[in-house]
Amino acid sequence: HSNQRQRPPGTLPQLAQSIQRESRTLYQDTEEATLKTQAEGTRLLGERLQDIHYWKSELQRHIDHLLTDTETLLALKTRLEKALDATETPYAITTDNLNCRTRRLGPDLVQDTVEEELMKEVDLIRSVQDLLKRTTAQVVTQIKLNREAKHMLELDWSDKYQAYSFDDHCGRHSNRSPDTKHHPGSAAMQDQLLVEQMLQDTTEDLRVQCAKVDQAFSQRCVELVQAKTQLEMKLTKVHRETDSQTERNILVLQKAINNKETPLRVAQSRLYLRSLRPNMELCRDEPQLSLEGEVRQIDATLTSLNQQLSEARSSLSHLEESRMALEKDINCKTHSLFIDRDKCMTHRKRYPTVSTLSGY
Repeated sequence: HSNQRQRPPGTLPQLAQSIQRESRTLYQDTEEATLKTQAEGTRLLGERLQDIHYWKSELQRHIDHLLTDTETLLALKTRLEKALDATETPYAITTDNLNCRTRRLGPDLVQDTVEEELMKEVDLIRSVQDLLKRTTAQVVTQIKLNREAKHMLELDWSDKYQAYSFDDHCGRHSNRSPDTKHHPGSAAMQDQLLVEQMLQDTTEDLRVQCAKVDQAFSQRCVELVQAKTQLEMKLTKVHRETDSQTERNILVLQKAINNKETPLRVAQSRLYLRSLRPNMELCRDEPQLSLEGEVRQIDATLTSLNQQLSEARSSLSHLEESRMALEKDINCKTHSLFIDRDKCMTHRKRYPTVSTLSGY
């Protein structure tokens, strides 16, 4: 059996050489394949790294864009809040004007042009406040959406950064582009323009209505001054008539009546004494007839004078009533002027400027 297992002496070196050749060929083949595979892997990895770097840069660009948009929106929010705060002053002024004017007196307590314009101003301010509140809420919502989008992009950016840092994790990331067309911040510039236009419009509307109210107040004050001047002229005339004519006439009539009383008493006394004449002497002789005529004349004169005195006193009473009515009307106009010109128009000088109403 041992003889069968033994090879011829010449065959062993040949076998060794054959194995050596085969090993060398296998080594060369596997070495070449490994290098080729490794080179392909390196190339693919390099391409992947370039892709990741590109999208990481894109993500960073959009994050920066969102950040800028959010800062713009925050500035708009601040302006809207300032503009809303600024409307409190005109609202307070207008409502105070309306309250002050409820204290007007008598005939002046009417719903005039000023009242109508003030009511329009109140309605306008309320509308502007509602619009500013709604717009502020929309901007706040947009800011929230921007921050959420920024957070999602930052998470994606972090993934890309890790993928870039750890080559062995590259394969688990897909090569898709982040959505750069409809992210919430892309409308920030448009939002800014819309808000700018809205603030410009509301400011202009408020200032235009303010000018209308001021004009109505000015016109009303002119009318009040004219009416007051006319009343004062009438009052001066009444005073003049009262002082120069009526009261003097009453004094003259009273003196004339007093002057007739003595002659009347004398004539009446004479008639009485002559009525005591005895018998045939008690006759209507010429002296008797003269005395009777004198008494009748004095009575007629006194009746006429008393009638004139009554009429003069009645005239004086009417003049006094006119004077009191005129003084009351003048007081009413003076009071209305004080409310409209000194109180309301002075208060309206505190109306905010265009800059303040625009949120600056």
